Amino acid sequence: PEPIYRARRQFMQQSLALGTAAVAVGGVATATAKPSFVADADVSSPSWLSQKLAEASADTATLDDKLTPYEHVTSYNNFYEFGYNKDDPAKHSDTLKPHPWNVEIAGEAEKTGSFNLEDILSKVELQERVYRLRCVEAWSMVIPWIGFELGSLLKQFNPTSRANYVAFTTLEDALQMPAQGNAFSTIDWPYVEGLTMAEAMHPLTLLAVGLYGKALPNQNGAPLRLVVPWKYGFKSIKSIVKIEFTQKQPPTSWNILAPNEYGFYANVNPEVDHPRWSQATERRLPSGLFSPNIIDTQMFNGYDEVASLYKNVDLRKNF
Repeated sequence: PEPIYRARRQFMQQSLALGTAAVAVGGVATATAKPSFVADADVSSPSWLSQKLAEASADTATLDDKLTPYEHVTSYNNFYEFGYNKDDPAKHSDTLKPHPWNVEIAGEAEKTGSFNLEDILSKVELQERVYRLRCVEAWSMVIPWIGFELGSLLKQFNPTSRANYVAFTTLEDALQMPAQGNAFSTIDWPYVEGLTMAEAMHPLTLLAVGLYGKALPNQNGAPLRLVVPWKYGFKSIKSIVKIEFTQKQPPTSWNILAPNEYGFYANVNPEVDHPRWSQATERRLPSGLFSPNIIDTQMFNGYDEVASLYKNVDLRKNF
């Protein structure tokens, strides 16, 4: 329940403050903030990942938004590799095998190759980040992710001066992702996405491996997904198997499918409507017919600190 999560969060913040004070005064006591929000859910993960998640530092920022309950975060998903209904991913994604998992690093960088996820995570510090998630379909959530800054990973491979963009690719395996084998699918698999280098290096851009203190459920993009909180959710590609530094703007799946509806930038913008619906408001989940939760949409989803990335960009033309 939300009151328990909030109480636990406050307790963790107070404990961290007391521990920090002890270090300053006595020089011997230490304090490690743990994730503030942990779901009572059984999510299978290898022991090394469970330990890594448990050691993630807590998000101690003031929480202004009510969290979306775990059961909604994990049962209302767009992951078309498992079906087109919102509950299909939760029903059908048990075929995905997220461990072991390798990620290929390619393109305009001094270091490239295939890297095991365990080795990748051994070189980064995991953090809890509570982010708003805004779907282009005008529904939204607030999720406590656990992950690490994408930029901290990209720097390890020494991208060259020709690296202007970062491209991402989802796993393509019809045995693990059955809807990829559907002859009537309108998406040309694998799913691909991309960011500018500046967007990828921004400290808000996250590679997530967990949520609510647990490993990512399959339906949420296990074992590794992108989270870009100021952009519409389709930019946050799931089950990543390849990250490539490119000189030219990479193709992206929804832009290929409907370029007049899904631009490369896809920043949350209440002033630029989707051709078929308004983006001025959103339905914050949970929301129902008899208890609607409709709120105003904020520019950049409320993350104004990214505005400088687009100071010379026409956001109506480059939607």
